[in-house]
Amino acid sequence: MGILSQDILDQLEKQAIELPSWAFGNSGTRFKVFGTPGTPRDPFEKISDAAQVHKYTGLAPTVALHIPWDMSNFSDLRKHAEDEGVELGTINSNTFQDDDYKFGALTHEDATIRNKAIDHHLACIDVMDETGSRDLKIWLAEGSNYPGQADMRGRQDRLQESLQKIYARLGDDQRLVLEYKFFEPSFYHTDVPDWGTSYAQVSALGDKALVCLDTGHHAPGTNIEFIVMQLLRLGKLGSFDFNSRFYADDDLIVGAADPFQLFRIIFEVVRGGGLNNPDVQFMLDQCHNVEDKIPGQMRSVLNVQEMTARALLVDTEKLRAAQVSGDVLAANQVFMDAFYTDVRPALAEWRESRGLAADPMAAFAASGYLEKIAADRVGGQQASWGA
Repeated sequence: MGILSQDILDQLEKQAIELPSWAFGNSGTRFKVFGTPGTPRDPFEKISDAAQVHKYTGLAPTVALHIPWDMSNFSDLRKHAEDEGVELGTINSNTFQDDDYKFGALTHEDATIRNKAIDHHLACIDVMDETGSRDLKIWLAEGSNYPGQADMRGRQDRLQESLQKIYARLGDDQRLVLEYKFFEPSFYHTDVPDWGTSYAQVSALGDKALVCLDTGHHAPGTNIEFIVMQLLRLGKLGSFDFNSRFYADDDLIVGAADPFQLFRIIFEVVRGGGLNNPDVQFMLDQCHNVEDKIPGQMRSVLNVQEMTARALLVDTEKLRAAQVSGDVLAANQVFMDAFYTDVRPALAEWRESRGLAADPMAAFAASGYLEKIAADRVGGQQASWGA
């Protein structure tokens, strides 16, 4: 395939990127949610839509669920996923939509409310037992808005105590991954605001607890690839949530804001042994506000694949020689040469060799699937964000 060696193609062949079920429902900003014809009305229809992404790209064999948004008969849902050619993946908890959690969930001063939040996570592990899922992913919308409002140290202690109880329920082959977020919805302090806090909390739990890195959850100017390197070095990078942002946490298509950043991140994944490593889960976390959902997810996984191919093109021997000799410009040039290489024609040719469309986006658009679901899915309650 020209510029892509057989070794690179072999690595791309193994690449898998998990999709989030919630990406296929309506979502929006704090001001407006725009409806889309054909929006799924239940988890089964979400899975069917997600399966279209894998059908045309070959990159998305699993779908993450969000509890309670995706509560269902999980035996039937698992069978439905298999019939559609995909599998169920990560289980995501939700402690940010209940009035009881106004001042915290796993960190709340009231033990009754903490226990309610813990019980929710234990129920999520029950779901994992039914679906065959390996990972429980936790993101906490907890913190405070004003100085003096909360005992920050006490909240860290209560968080660890709560996580210990959840961790103790995990099966031998199950894991807990703790996500972090710089700010929002708490604006003075967030209980898990950065990778260091997440790392400190999961390190105290044990080997089955790891960090989830969301690429949109950092302050402007943060060197995310450095964090990727460090967590891989420490053996604590459990999963990625790939998205992109222009302001705060937009959850836009990955690579939209800064394709070069995505390239740099994936280079460190490759450098650190995280590519196609079963211990490092690649996943999208996006809510499409104005674009069609299925094409938005397709574009996202294709962006990850393209930047992976470019990262694999880095001449590491030449790069290392330049680094050792202190040749700053030569080292940078090695990076830039790989980044500026247009791998799209080679990837299109390779897709055709695997029985996939050279242009998955065009092939899906021509399939008529969007028009079909818009006509078929009339009536009922749309299973959108917050369902």
